Amino acid sequence: QVQLVESGGGLVQAGGSLRLSCVASGRTFSGFAMGWFRQAPGKERGFVGYISRSGGNTYYADSVKGRFTITRDNAKNTVYLQMNSLKPEDTAVYYCATVGPNTIGIPTSPHAYDSWGQGAQVTVSS
Repeated sequence: QVQLVESGGGLVQAGGSLRLSCVASGRTFSGFAMGWFRQAPGKERGFVGYISRSGGNTYYADSVKGRFTITRDNAKNTVYLQMNSLKPEDTAVYYCATVGPNTIGIPTSPHAYDSWGQGAQVTVSS
């Protein structure tokens, strides 16, 4: 099992930027792909983006494509979510998660992820 801790959330005005970090411990970080999800009040947890084990492959939800960027530093056991041009509809709790074993392809369902962080609140004011 791996432990994940997110940080970097906060309050920002529309059009601003934030960077979330997710630090992993407990397993070899480079051994698993990662994803970011978000959940707004009263809504289901939704896919934001994915990054492969090496960081060479990324995939994003249409709603954030061109605005959000996922990177990782395997030497620091950390994955990042850079969020630019933020909109009020980006307001949510953001979670990082590890892709479960034996998963094929790029999973967008939260059921394909097995370890989760505690979440980081991002609030975008208009």
